Amino acid sequence: MKQKTKPITPWHRLLGKLFELLLTPLGITVTVDFKLMSDPPRGDILLLRREQPYWTAEQLAYLPDGIRNSQASDILVEFKYTESLTGQMIAKVLSYDTLYREIQELPTERVESFILCSKTPRPKLLKDYGYRPTEWAGVYQSGNILLEHVKILVLNDLSNDPHNAFVKCFASRIEVVQLAFKVLDLGNWSRKLWGFLLGLQNSLIKKGVIMTRIKKIKEITPEDVMDLGERIFEAMLASMPTKEVLSRYKAEEVLAQYKPEERLLGLKSEEVLSRYKFEEVLSRYKPEEVLSRYNPEERLFGLKSEEVLSRYKPEEVLSRYNPEERLFGLKSEEVLSRYKPEEVLARYKPELERREEQAKCQTMLQQIERTLRLRFRSDEAILIQVREHLAKLDLTTLEQLSEVAILASQLADFEVKLQEILNTRLPAPQTNESVETMADNVVL
Repeated sequence: MKQKTKPITPWHRLLGKLFELLLTPLGITVTVDFKLMSDPPRGDILLLRREQPYWTAEQLAYLPDGIRNSQASDILVEFKYTESLTGQMIAKVLSYDTLYREIQELPTERVESFILCSKTPRPKLLKDYGYRPTEWAGVYQSGNILLEHVKILVLNDLSNDPHNAFVKCFASRIEVVQLAFKVLDLGNWSRKLWGFLLGLQNSLIKKGVIMTRIKKIKEITPEDVMDLGERIFEAMLASMPTKEVLSRYKAEEVLAQYKPEERLLGLKSEEVLSRYKFEEVLSRYKPEEVLSRYNPEERLFGLKSEEVLSRYKPEEVLSRYNPEERLFGLKSEEVLSRYKPEEVLARYKPELERREEQAKCQTMLQQIERTLRLRFRSDEAILIQVREHLAKLDLTTLEQLSEVAILASQLADFEVKLQEILNTRLPAPQTNESVETMADNVVL
């Protein structure tokens, strides 16, 4: 009769899953069952690869002593949970360390290997291979030059610092495991990590006994642990009052799970707006969205005229006024100083020319009167009659009469010439009687 083979639990995969949940979000690549060759010997090996030049503060919070103190970027981890450490295991890890460095073409300082031992190794074995304690409890380093890059971590002996608690969950002593779960750093973990730790705790410990000591233990996989942890997590939440569940989280952590409209549901506008400054509320809207709710009088209330008009170009404002309104209150010098002299003169040229001709006519008229008075000793009555007729004549005609006044040998010659000019300027043909009548009027 064939003897049933006891199922073998891949303990290194459980440790690998824990490292994956802890370290992958922090930029450390975790590889389980890393193969050095196409057909390598069976080994419970994990690979931790750091992308940054140094461990970050977040990464150090989850790395155990020994590994967290290493300067290497590629860490090989051989995990032994149910087996005791042997010389053959040390030799195998040494071969892994050498092969990995050669295949990856990495310098010696870039690679370091660690054997994580759940059970405490025999002191004689450690001594035979030159291992001795380091400054960190539970961390051993060999003085043998061949093994200087293969360190041993004894989980039962690591310090109780929180960064060691995660790997100490896999220690072989029940009191060490129980304390490890108590001192775990309850950080802002994902639900998957919470569930895995709950499942791991209930998979490793039953009624104060580590499950590996029970002969009929069945195989445990990472998936089993995750499933168990999820069910425990759901059961815990279902049994806890909502208030107690929420008290374990910060308000912003809870509210971050809801959309804005869900968070504001049931709140009155004054309850919301009273939490914000007036400027903060208005800054959420475009000016036109706010001002569109007010009429022009409300929008301009309290503003000075210069505050309003400064927003417009002068031509936009002045285009709404007629010339009389725009010039109201301005002095003539304030207006005319804005124009060039030639612009002003061009505007009044016809009037200036008319006035200039009037002045010349007046001068010529005075000259004719003076000539008549001096040459023919004309009295004032005669000059008045002449002035009345001469005032109606243009400058050219007056200039002709001025020559006549100078050249005429007697006053009668001037009278004849004046009569001829007046006759040519009559508006329409007239009878001899009417001409004679007009002529009588200019007889001197």
